[in-house]
Amino acid sequence: MVTLSGSAQDIDGEVASLPKRGRIWLLVVASFNVLLVISSMVALNAALPDLALETSATQSQLTWIVDGYTLALACLLLPAGALGDRFGRRGALLVGLVIFGVASCAPTVLDSPTQIIVARAVAGVGAAFIMPATLSLLTAAFPKDERNKAVGIWAGVAGSGAVVGFLGTGLMLQFFSWQSIFYAFTAAALLLFVATLTIGSSRDETAAPIDWLGGSLIATAIAVFVLGIVEAPVRGWTDPIVLGCLGAGPALAAVFAVVQLRRTHPLLDVRLFRRPDFATGAVGITFIFMANFGFFYLAMQHMQLVMGYTPLQTAFALSPLALPVLVLGFSLHLYLPKVGLRFAVTVGLLLIATGLYLMRFLDGDSTFTDLMWPMLVMASGIGFCTAPTTSAIMNATPDEKQGVASAVNDATREIGAAVGIAVAGSILAALYHSSLAPRLEAFPDEIRSGATDSLAYALSIAERMGPQGAELTRLAEDAFLHSMSQALLVLSVVTLAGALFVAVWSPGRDGRQWAPLRRGSREEFRSPVADHRDGGVRAATGRHRKDGPVDD
Repeated sequence: MVTLSGSAQDIDGEVASLPKRGRIWLLVVASFNVLLVISSMVALNAALPDLALETSATQSQLTWIVDGYTLALACLLLPAGALGDRFGRRGALLVGLVIFGVASCAPTVLDSPTQIIVARAVAGVGAAFIMPATLSLLTAAFPKDERNKAVGIWAGVAGSGAVVGFLGTGLMLQFFSWQSIFYAFTAAALLLFVATLTIGSSRDETAAPIDWLGGSLIATAIAVFVLGIVEAPVRGWTDPIVLGCLGAGPALAAVFAVVQLRRTHPLLDVRLFRRPDFATGAVGITFIFMANFGFFYLAMQHMQLVMGYTPLQTAFALSPLALPVLVLGFSLHLYLPKVGLRFAVTVGLLLIATGLYLMRFLDGDSTFTDLMWPMLVMASGIGFCTAPTTSAIMNATPDEKQGVASAVNDATREIGAAVGIAVAGSILAALYHSSLAPRLEAFPDEIRSGATDSLAYALSIAERMGPQGAELTRLAEDAFLHSMSQALLVLSVVTLAGALFVAVWSPGRDGRQWAPLRRGSREEFRSPVADHRDGGVRAATGRHRKDGPVDD
């Protein structure tokens, strides 16, 4: 059982007693906090050219200015979520906002690439405390009959966070320097800190000790694995460091699982992954963000390099993607009880796979309309299954572990995003080089070596070549479009595989994937979660209607 503390009138009162207006305010504050974290993941992408020019950062340093934040966020989510559960979720949120705000302010006075990388990594530490606290505060405060609606709104805002980040960055860079992005993050963190002071808190009153060994193991496992994923496009997938990281990450995760099974008070009861709803949520979110961020990586280059869009035009072109995500997230409580988890997530992933496949037919003459309708198909799929997967994870986890459950939800997002970018980037780079190199035999060596590095570099060379530049531009764009098409095909096929997994494994409305335990004449479904209270250990069982727990 979880004891809640805090209210709109008395911060030491009970969140559970909040009136409807208080719960709505809590939802607003939590949603804006998660929007800050997600938008910060992508906001600097459009500013990298300016950063490179003013700070003399290398390509590797530019990569880590973006990925340092993501890496710190991903590896600390589970420990930070556990700390919030144990000591108070609002307190964790406030601590995270302070760290995030101070770290975001630092790049406004620092001009060394290394210093900016460190500041971004520290901001990621703050974000790791913010993100799980937002969702666990909501699930603790909202009664079960309203929880899916709140989670759906939170998931819709989180799912549209990347588009908001692109749009905000594009607008600021249109009028101000790259430092304006960090001023905006600092100001937003300060405003949200003040707003967060007005909401209540919740925590696990069982006073279970923090599993520091488990936290260290899973943080290291995620950090090592994501490091390997991030470095793979740069070093190559066969590089010893990359292979070592990709092998060590899962190995450490396996050690973490063994340790958790032997703990009286585990950081995460790994037996939860045997539950079809929990596994569906974790797998589904991973595939969604893999496809989504892989798509962003490819589409933004296509818009800016082939279609000639500015960063601001690119942001506006992507902004309609947020509409289906928001609408379907906000209406989760209306459609999920009717269609069930399996149908929602399977159809959503199928729509994402379809949208990715249709985008393969774009060419150098494609218009905004040609690009938009397959993107809307994909966005509808993202919206249709983002909120149900998040809801499945939270509903499958005990109330006292909502912070850890939220961290699992967030960690799968970060891992999926890292994998999607790495896979799309590796395929694009390898195929672009192999496709373009044989077609440049008539060009001088110095042109061939530079043009095969990237389309952006090839276009910059073509601008200085005069009339011959048109031919180089045509060849480079053709090679890029072919490579992008193959990368989209791989993302589409992998997403289709995820849809097939969900279709087989996920519980539907009839609950046929749930293994019943018969006791007398009644059916009960045993939860794998161990319930530790009063020094004893007992299995927590929960009865579910036959239409599955997500329909309650």
